Amino acid sequence: MTLRIGNASGFYGDRFDALREMLTGGELDVLTGDYLAELTMLILGRDRLKDPAAGYARTFLRQLEDCLGIAHERGVRIVTNAGGLNPAGLADAVRHLADRLGIPVRVAHVEGDDLTAGHPGSLAAHAYLGGFGIAACLREGADIVVTGRVTDAALVTGPAAAHFGWRETDYDRLAGAVVAGHVLECGAQATGGNYAFFRDGDIRRPGFPLAELHEDGGCVITKHPGTGGFVDIGTVTAQLLYETAGARYAGPDVTTRLDTVRLAQDGPDRVRIDGVRGEAPPPTLKVGLNKLGGFRNEVVFVLTGLDIEAKAALVREQLEPALGKAADVRWELARTDRPDASTEETASALLRLVVRDPDQETVGRALSGAAVELALASYPGFHVLAPPGKGSPYGVFEDVYVPHGAVDHVAVLHDGRRVPVPPAHDTAVLDAVPEPPLPEPPAPGPTRHAPLGLVAGARSGDKGGNANVGVWARTDDAWRWLAHELTTDRFQQLIPESRELKVTRHLLPGLRALNFVVEGILGAGVAAQHRFDPQAKALGEWLRSRHLDIPEALL
Repeated sequence: MTLRIGNASGFYGDRFDALREMLTGGELDVLTGDYLAELTMLILGRDRLKDPAAGYARTFLRQLEDCLGIAHERGVRIVTNAGGLNPAGLADAVRHLADRLGIPVRVAHVEGDDLTAGHPGSLAAHAYLGGFGIAACLREGADIVVTGRVTDAALVTGPAAAHFGWRETDYDRLAGAVVAGHVLECGAQATGGNYAFFRDGDIRRPGFPLAELHEDGGCVITKHPGTGGFVDIGTVTAQLLYETAGARYAGPDVTTRLDTVRLAQDGPDRVRIDGVRGEAPPPTLKVGLNKLGGFRNEVVFVLTGLDIEAKAALVREQLEPALGKAADVRWELARTDRPDASTEETASALLRLVVRDPDQETVGRALSGAAVELALASYPGFHVLAPPGKGSPYGVFEDVYVPHGAVDHVAVLHDGRRVPVPPAHDTAVLDAVPEPPLPEPPAPGPTRHAPLGLVAGARSGDKGGNANVGVWARTDDAWRWLAHELTTDRFQQLIPESRELKVTRHLLPGLRALNFVVEGILGAGVAAQHRFDPQAKALGEWLRSRHLDIPEALL
């Protein structure tokens, strides 16, 4: 008995026609859509300040208008977290849409994640719920289930628990579904999108992934026939490492042991996942707090030709008096210029100034006035990419933890009945997993100074103010070298901005992978725009571009 679960959205703004593609491209039982991220919750919170009836992903409603009839005809159930801060509001909107279209569908929603009232000063405070509220809605016949903040994997664990009749203590089965959900949650990232070895296939328009899930929790990751992209052990490994850390991947339903995952190629565009073990979840739930942190402004000065360093120093000296009161001032000089360049653009460097302060006036008129006044009184060739504005609000993200019993997890069924979802049956404090032994080191031999990316892939991402960089080898020989060569010290040498931060390395030999967690590199989270790459999406690619002494036998 196989449950086919597909994904049609990895974020708020993903490919609009993916819902139709997945519904018409092949057989499905359930179609999921993930619309929420830390930044999205802040955006929806600001929307709801302007309109209390807002707070959900309006894109989903427009997609559904085009596809609701198809889903109904094909008997595909839809499960989505597009409800955001207002799942009841989106559920009502879906009912009105169905009535207008004359399509009989049963719509349910899940609530209880909203803890904003208990966290004064937060724009949005939401607990990450598990999948059993979704399961309750589906067991009672819902065709569409709308949630607020649940874990991304809950969009798969909920349908799987409902379909197979899993109990709350079926930890191995639930862990298998968590792994499937984690692979699916980011859409085309599992089918070649954002993939280190993207040249292995045609990813001009990758299809969206689906999982053929089995009763024991095992699954096959694949995609609809004829869609673009590709699914192989590498694309699945990359997504498994995305925004994770060590061997234990904690969630509200189960703690998944990533060190037990086994991958095998099961045919073209098919990867089998089995062997996943699960443990009781931790005693607390994660709560994401989104707050307004103040105001932010930036200006990018273009420095062209000769004396780049001196030009940058002049601008800094000229602007410092106007920036003296700002709480946070950051300058970054990107040497994108080349000597004897054949175009003006390639002869130019970029000097980026970012200013933050609780006071909008400090980062607004004070900065913009001082910068504009330099137009005829600074370095030769003075111009900027865009004039500074009046300053815009920015957000900060923080996670806190509450007991399971602190939330009122409720499934609101299609007929209006409210079914409480009990907290986790058993919980366990997460102990550290003993580090597995290192593989035997490779035999000594000649080396060549070359980019790490010639022998290893990487994928990186954000978790609040931290970033993770997962690095994996494609062969056993490369893994033996990688595990010994890419230590924490070597990582910090290659990524200089991590040298003053705490970096933890986790070994996952079953995936031939290392996972590095860099604490604090993203400041107060993506909404704070702390660094050039605020979500650390390209941190892994920067690491792959760094040069090491690599055995010639691997090249």
